[in-house]
Amino acid sequence: MPRAGSQHSQPTLYRLVLTVQSGPDKGKTCVVDRDVVTVGKLADSDLVLTDPTVSRSHLRIARMAGDEWRLYDLGSTNGTYISGGRVTEATISSGAVFRAGRVEISFAPERREVDIPLWPEEHFGPLIGRSEVMRRLFGLAHRVAPTEATVLLQGETGTGKGLLAQAIHRASSRARNDFVVVDCSAVQRQLAESELFGHEKGAFSGAYARREGAFESANGGTVFVDELGELELDLQPKLLRVLDAREVRPVGATKAHPVDLRVVAASRRDLHREVERGVFREDLYFRLSVVTMTIPPLRDRPEDIPLLVEHFVEEAARSQGIRPPRLDDESMERVVRHDWPGNVRELKNTIDRAVLLSAVRPGARLAIDGLPVLTPGPPRLPTFNTGLTFGETKERWMTEREVAYIKELLQRHDGNVSAAARSARMDRKYLHKLMRRHSIS
Repeated sequence: MPRAGSQHSQPTLYRLVLTVQSGPDKGKTCVVDRDVVTVGKLADSDLVLTDPTVSRSHLRIARMAGDEWRLYDLGSTNGTYISGGRVTEATISSGAVFRAGRVEISFAPERREVDIPLWPEEHFGPLIGRSEVMRRLFGLAHRVAPTEATVLLQGETGTGKGLLAQAIHRASSRARNDFVVVDCSAVQRQLAESELFGHEKGAFSGAYARREGAFESANGGTVFVDELGELELDLQPKLLRVLDAREVRPVGATKAHPVDLRVVAASRRDLHREVERGVFREDLYFRLSVVTMTIPPLRDRPEDIPLLVEHFVEEAARSQGIRPPRLDDESMERVVRHDWPGNVRELKNTIDRAVLLSAVRPGARLAIDGLPVLTPGPPRLPTFNTGLTFGETKERWMTEREVAYIKELLQRHDGNVSAAARSARMDRKYLHKLMRRHSIS
């Protein structure tokens, strides 16, 4: 099993090949370009069999981590067998032959390293960027979107993880179906299970009717699980079960329901580090990170800032019904050299505010307030404690920037938490949570 922090220069995708070895469908082959394959009599199974000993939904095989695969019997009448023994759940390796009822089937996953060229355009869906790192990210998103691979998006707050998740959904075969968002940071702990998995009538006090959770609501579409690092540890096995077995059991239900969906998850936290701290399950981390995509912070791609400024100015001016105001060279340089701890979201809010102010001063240049005045010479670089590991240094650096951003945000809104949360497009309860975590009053 690979280590949770292992990195690959190229993403890995899998092609699953099942070949029927016996029975009326002998010689039939099923090939799918994803990490889950289903077998049964139902027409929507990946491998459809006609043998009378095969159940309608007989079994499923899913990738766990690296080249490890897991086989699940789906409650079949005549059972699933490996090496002569009946199983309900078992690890299966490449080249294995298993049996569904009386039908023998061989299993052969093909591992493929995917070469990702630079995306030829400066946007992918709603995301914008001309830097090499963003165009390579767009190329990867374009390549991964048509597959069924589970995707883990990582990056600081405000980098655009939600927009990237939407772009992947819109470029997939599920685009006509729902894109359902669950923000783990905004859901009350006692309601999180119901929000994700739904509940039956009478399951708990106040459950006056049956309610579909996010996974049932997204059947046929995509679920975007945002801020996954905030999900309570006791709920993580239930999410893992949805990913593995593609079924969900609502709170108070006696049986699970099958669901057909794709999961895209996101976290601003380093989930590998969370695994090491014991607050995030390693098996769930592996199951989610079939393809991992990291959006870099805005400070690491300053060449994208002028393009983003131009886009946000035009967008804000259009909403105000005015001509796009001009930004002089000195102001643009200040914008490019600013750190932007809130990343693209903070930049957009700053431009929106500047355009709004310019609307009441027709003909005025775009004034960007709140940024430091440039001084001659190179920017002052922070000092680091090289006695710490890279992971520890990164965690401290992100925490310091998060604290600085929250303090600046509250200062701009005179301590009004509700106004600050609206400005940052974040849930007020989550902002309160961050304030308590960092002892910000």
